[in-house]
Amino acid sequence: MTSFKEYVASNKEAWERTANKYEADIEQDVAFLRNGGINQLEAERRILGDLAGVQCAIHLQCSHGLDALSLLNMGVREVVGVDISKEMLGQAQRKSEALGAPAQWIESDVLSVPASLNHTADLVYTGRGALPWVHDLDAWAGVVVRLLKPGGRLFVHEGHPLTWVWHPEANTYQLDPGGRGYFDTRARPNEDFPAAATAQYTPEGEAVPTAWEWQWTIGEVVTAVVKAGLLIEHLEEHADHFWDQYPDVAPEMSARLPHTYSLLARVPGP
Repeated sequence: MTSFKEYVASNKEAWERTANKYEADIEQDVAFLRNGGINQLEAERRILGDLAGVQCAIHLQCSHGLDALSLLNMGVREVVGVDISKEMLGQAQRKSEALGAPAQWIESDVLSVPASLNHTADLVYTGRGALPWVHDLDAWAGVVVRLLKPGGRLFVHEGHPLTWVWHPEANTYQLDPGGRGYFDTRARPNEDFPAAATAQYTPEGEAVPTAWEWQWTIGEVVTAVVKAGLLIEHLEEHADHFWDQYPDVAPEMSARLPHTYSLLARVPGP
């Protein structure tokens, strides 16, 4: 039986190799950000609102830093990015140095964020595709609470867990015959992204590390957040996609189902 420690180690190696996919985008990202670009989606911007009063935002699972640095263009004064991948953080560092941006990058598993960051954040941001890589939601919510100042907010924008049950190659919504149910919480090996990129950037003759992911229902996410002591201010489901998950499904049919959701919560306090 695979331990959580082994899952985390395998995921780290998978993302270290996948980081190569983004290397060619560094200059383009810097130019985008320098011109005031914001990588957050419309729903994220609308729900987050004006961030001019946010002194410090911590982006958990920040990847190569594009979303974290975009928060600065939304008004945040300083960002801290936390990620398990040293290679991803190296790219983030190069971007922030090129921009002269007030940013700090910390290599850490999301469940082991250094205590030095406790109660430093006005906003903890976790964006698209982060929660499937968390194996313990209660522990994750506990990390969020200890990072936030009194009155600080958590923002999650994530893929809707219902998307896990549909057949990805069908031209209508039908259950994936080889898939799992909505309530299945067992670890599963990723088969699309980052799996393809991990394989592409693994040297010939070496074993391809597996990226392990977990499916969390909205109910499980909400319960973990509430149990940790956060007050939910906003929960919204969206028909919008992060990516073209079902290319053969007609847009009018796709618009009838949720594909993403946003959650905004805050720590009690001033």
